[in-house]
Amino acid sequence: MSNLAKNIMTSDAQCCTADQSVEDVARLMVECNCGEIPIVDDRKKLIGVITDRDIVCRVVAQRKHPSMVTVAEAMTQPAISVGLESSLDAVLATMERHQIRRVPVVDVGGACCGIISQADVALTAKNEETGELVRAVSR
Repeated sequence: MSNLAKNIMTSDAQCCTADQSVEDVARLMVECNCGEIPIVDDRKKLIGVITDRDIVCRVVAQRKHPSMVTVAEAMTQPAISVGLESSLDAVLATMERHQIRRVPVVDVGGACCGIISQADVALTAKNEETGELVRAVSR
C-alpha cells in the first residue's frame, strides 16, 4: 500500500451542509468522536470546514445560541484540502504550512472523499515525520 492520501484518509468522514445548525454539527462531532466536519454543497463539493474551535470562538464565546446559528456563519472557508493522489509528503507539507491538524481529501472535481487527521498520519508515517508534523502544527 502506497502512502497516498486515498490510502491514509478516513473515507467515511461525515459531512454537513452550510444551512445546518451549529448545534447539529456539534452533536455529530460527539457521535463521530471528531473535531472537524467538512462542509459540502449539494454536489458534495467541499466549500469549507467547521471545527470544534470554530464553534467555541465564533458561537459560544460570542454568546450566540448554537441552534440559532448556521454552519455558514461559523465555518472556515475556503477549506485547505489535498487531492486523492497527494503523497504523504505533500499532505504533511500542507498540514505544516497551514498549521492544521486535519485536512479534507477531495477528488479532481472538488468533491469531499475523506479526511486525514494527525492520528491517521501517526498510523502511517515514520515516527520522525509524525513528530515533525505535531511540532510544526503546534507552533
